[in-house]
Amino acid sequence: MVKRYGAITAVKGVSFCVPRGEFFGLLGPNGAGKTSLIRMIYGFSPLSEGELLVFGKDIGTQWRYIRSRIGVCQQDNTLDPDLSVEQNLHVFAGYFNMKPAETRSRTDELLEFFALQHKRRSKVMDLSGGMARRLVLARALINNPELLILDEPTTGLDPQSRHQVWDRLGALRERGLSLLLTTHYMDEAASLCERLLIVDHGKALVEGSPQELIEEHAGRNIIEISPAPDGLLAFLEAKGAAYDDLGDRIVIYAGAESGLEETLRTRFCIDQCTIRPAGLEDVFLRLTGRGLRE
Repeated sequence: MVKRYGAITAVKGVSFCVPRGEFFGLLGPNGAGKTSLIRMIYGFSPLSEGELLVFGKDIGTQWRYIRSRIGVCQQDNTLDPDLSVEQNLHVFAGYFNMKPAETRSRTDELLEFFALQHKRRSKVMDLSGGMARRLVLARALINNPELLILDEPTTGLDPQSRHQVWDRLGALRERGLSLLLTTHYMDEAASLCERLLIVDHGKALVEGSPQELIEEHAGRNIIEISPAPDGLLAFLEAKGAAYDDLGDRIVIYAGAESGLEETLRTRFCIDQCTIRPAGLEDVFLRLTGRGLRE
């Protein structure tokens, strides 16, 4: 897939496949091309070049059919503040030409699933942030879609609310729903997604399961040494070890190399030394860099 905005190419030939029933994550820094990708997938923005099939159908010619079978949970709160919780769902159901009896039944089911039944007649302005996000998710599911696209669904939520949303998304995965997630929370991606694609500057960098990516690109443990003692950098270069020199500290990606971690512990952990298990955030930072993106 390729997406251009005038002279700017936001997506530069990204390809991937999501099997039915998989929870797939799309990660990347701000400006990496994630939003352009998902907007093409749900038919909001046309491709500049390439081919995109959803449910085996061409998005360019059968976008109406495709959009009837997907749900989209956008990052922003686009609920109608003048309507109640229940009315927000009923109005959205009308866009899919759902019959009144089906709308009522589906509304009741979703309000119970997201623990919002006691708020059904409340105005959305009276909901907490977590409740509002659960309502946006419920609205995205009103048409009983086969694919749910989630654009940073837990941004701005407190930890309790985030975990409530995670629980509901996990339950949807168990029901066989296909899910496509973009997020800046690496723990969220590692916890929920079966496979991930990391993109940057409009290009695909790596793809695989969270654990596969951690093992391949970050190793077993991360060792941070500050400040760098004499001889450390020369030792790492001689060993061919993967590391980042951040000036005030050295971040070393220690895999299963025989003796490397033990040598670092005994010879170079003099002042401040931190040893911790490698995680998905280490993979993300190593591949996309540590500079701020605006």
